[in-house]
Amino acid sequence: MNPQRAQPDEPGDVEQGQSTKPKRLSWSDYIEEQIRSAQERGEFRNLEGHGKPLQLDENPWAGERAMAYRLLKANNVAPPEIEAGRAVDDDLARAESALATLRRRRDDLLGRRAAFPSERRAYEILRSKTEMRYAEALRAANSKILSLNIIAPAALHRRVIDVEARLRAFHEEFPAATVAEGGA
Repeated sequence: MNPQRAQPDEPGDVEQGQSTKPKRLSWSDYIEEQIRSAQERGEFRNLEGHGKPLQLDENPWAGERAMAYRLLKANNVAPPEIEAGRAVDDDLARAESALATLRRRRDDLLGRRAAFPSERRAYEILRSKTEMRYAEALRAANSKILSLNIIAPAALHRRVIDVEARLRAFHEEFPAATVAEGGA
């Protein structure tokens, strides 16, 4: 059959009043017509995987990196930009974890009627060390954010953290000698 011309499959396919002259079809229309007629005849019902979801592992946006992404996925490794983003998230989680520990300690001491001087000194030492670890974690995250922004597509870029603003917020939440004043 000439793919440029569609012939009716059965003589009864042509409606009354229409000529039997075949229509001129494009390749895609011809293919669609063939698929549709095969579906109507039930030729696809017994295919392997019928009724199951398709395995669409291809990433249409991968472009020239498609093979590399496939290899990474097969070996349970993420692309470098995803790994870099996870490293940033880990640094930020570490910074927040240090703050959560300090908050618990502060709230515990403030909840008591009177804190011992040694407990107040221990808290101030913890506060000072936490401030240093927090600033260090934020600066490390900034460094990783800059590296991420170099290798990642624009959609994955992250804003650089304003470390000084975060440290000011730290000082407002945890002013020096808070526990000494609150517990006295």
